[in-house]
Amino acid sequence: VLVNSGSRHEAKYLSGISHFLEKLAFSSTARFVSKDEILLTLEKHGGICDCQASRDTIMYAVSADAKGLDTVVNLLADVVLQPRLSDEEIEMTRMAIRFELEDLNMRPDPEPLLTEMIHAAAYRENTVGLNRFCPVENTDKIDREVLHSYLRNYYTPDRMVLAGVGIEHEQLVECAKKYLLGVEPAWGSGKTKDVDRSVAQYTGGIVKVEKDMSDVSLGPTPIPELTHIMIGLESCSFLEEDFIPFAVLNMMMGGGGSFSAGGPGKGMFTRLYLNVLNRHHWMYNATSYHHSYEDTGLLCIHASADPKQVREMVEIITREFILMAGAVGEVELERAKTQLKSMLMMNLESRPVIFEDVGRQVLATNTRKLPHELCTLISDVKSTDIKRVVTKMLRNKPAVAALGDLTDLPTYEHIQAALSSKDGRLPRMYRLFR
Repeated sequence: VLVNSGSRHEAKYLSGISHFLEKLAFSSTARFVSKDEILLTLEKHGGICDCQASRDTIMYAVSADAKGLDTVVNLLADVVLQPRLSDEEIEMTRMAIRFELEDLNMRPDPEPLLTEMIHAAAYRENTVGLNRFCPVENTDKIDREVLHSYLRNYYTPDRMVLAGVGIEHEQLVECAKKYLLGVEPAWGSGKTKDVDRSVAQYTGGIVKVEKDMSDVSLGPTPIPELTHIMIGLESCSFLEEDFIPFAVLNMMMGGGGSFSAGGPGKGMFTRLYLNVLNRHHWMYNATSYHHSYEDTGLLCIHASADPKQVREMVEIITREFILMAGAVGEVELERAKTQLKSMLMMNLESRPVIFEDVGRQVLATNTRKLPHELCTLISDVKSTDIKRVVTKMLRNKPAVAALGDLTDLPTYEHIQAALSSKDGRLPRMYRLFR
């Protein structure tokens, strides 16, 4: 079951509700006394369960033997609509979340933290810019009443999709009618009054966290102290036609870590490998990411290097953004398109991915584009499309996230100036001596 609900809908609520709901999933319900009972029921059908909350979707998933379809749908309906949310479970969730937040700040891999920061910078205090993790100060404020008032607004039939893979459509429809239709949820079926329909407002901006990164190592060989920078620009939503050219562009930029071994299969031909990691041995990472939502998107590059080389690193990245609008080689474009198609096809070999793909597409658009349709769209992308979407993207203000020792970080204004210049260079700094 996928629900159109997530941290982006928490503007009128305490931040962190989705994080709580994710952790509370598959706990006791009206029919099941405890989580153990749910797991035992699933075990009879060789089943496993999982819940994942993102910025715009909460997904309750079960994989089990197809013969157990009836039991599974019944269980899912119970988990989603009839959770007991006992005081003990909520207390346990508070502890789990506090532990997760501590862990997040101690991890050597700053990726999750940077992703939060870049979203906060790009969409300041609105929709997808709202924090996905529950802030520490809210852990004690969220209780059953708060959760129920949120669930009453967002867990409504028009915001849910029941998706299934490996079963006949008619069977699934029958089960849905039997267990999901007309069920009175645990929070009652009052009128929804506070559904947040606001559209993402891209603001651009910078979020900086000064942090000593010299002691993140876990083992005897120390990880070098690094400063991490992420620079992003608004792309487009996954409902727009430009989404496919942006996906190809992201593939073309590629990148990864500096100690990634292996041949061409590792994306060694992507621009961030060829132009950045191969030429600047001191760069530890340069990777392109594309986040897309139903009303906006964000294309960003994450780079990391020694704190003393931050200024040079930022300039290299801003230059790469400017070069995106330049000439795109025929071979390079074909390679990126082929890579994107093969990645799509390889991912769709796995059933959980098909399930998520079906569910998310239907939730957002009420239909599903089939893989061959997507492949045709990818094949149709021309170098002029790439140039067009990049030129449009570069008109926006950048979003910047910076983590670590930021002594040499250029100012936001300088980064913005570099991105609107012809060559992507930072304005030169002249020191005046008396």
